[in-house]
Amino acid sequence: MRSDGTRNISLVIEYEGTNYHGWQCQSNGTTIEEIVRRAVERIVDHPVKIYSAGRTDAGVHAFGQVINFFTGKTIPLVNIERGLNSVLPEDIRVRSAREQEPSFHARHSARSKTYIYAIYNAPRFSPFWVRYSWHYPFSIDCALMNRAIGAIVGTRDFSSFKKKNEPYRSCEREVLRARVKKRGPFVYIIIEATGFLRYMVRNIVGTLVLVGSGKMTIDDFQAVIDAHDRDRAGPTAPPRGLFLRRVKY
Repeated sequence: MRSDGTRNISLVIEYEGTNYHGWQCQSNGTTIEEIVRRAVERIVDHPVKIYSAGRTDAGVHAFGQVINFFTGKTIPLVNIERGLNSVLPEDIRVRSAREQEPSFHARHSARSKTYIYAIYNAPRFSPFWVRYSWHYPFSIDCALMNRAIGAIVGTRDFSSFKKKNEPYRSCEREVLRARVKKRGPFVYIIIEATGFLRYMVRNIVGTLVLVGSGKMTIDDFQAVIDAHDRDRAGPTAPPRGLFLRRVKY
């Protein structure tokens, strides 16, 4: 709590991103940030600024998005959580609420973020997974993909996997762990990093699928990383298979 009595409240939020134009407020469609901010303002009864751990794109989902905001209201945390869930739409939910130190910032205080990408690898697609995975009907070698993905671990220039023509002061990021797992028809790509470029995970996934399908070798994948050139990488995987899994502090 600040010396003036203002509280710094953090929320862990999960959402189904299909019906939204991503997290960040924009003029061309409804966003999750807009909906959450309005709900918070309704509960605390004053304007707030929302700070988020990450800006997920249109159609991307989250199990563990983290936000924080400041309020002078003394509403108990459990009432904040219950109140928000009573006014939020069913595809957005608050999992927990905490009071943080004044210096806590959902983005700047984060040590790492973990994303999971889901591929449905079977000849026929289940209608129950249409919104939550990328259907890839052809055979892919998950063991080969898991060997290839090890090349991204460490501090690297990830220019080959950024959104094309999007400027950055630096495209260097640190990946802490990365692996590919198969469970039934699902192939999961898990990447934890201290930060991500826009489209980075989806472009890595699109390139890994080329490796798994035999269209690219592991050496080719390494060459893509070393090239620092988006045109050398594979296609961008669709957003519906991507989930923000966890933010660590």
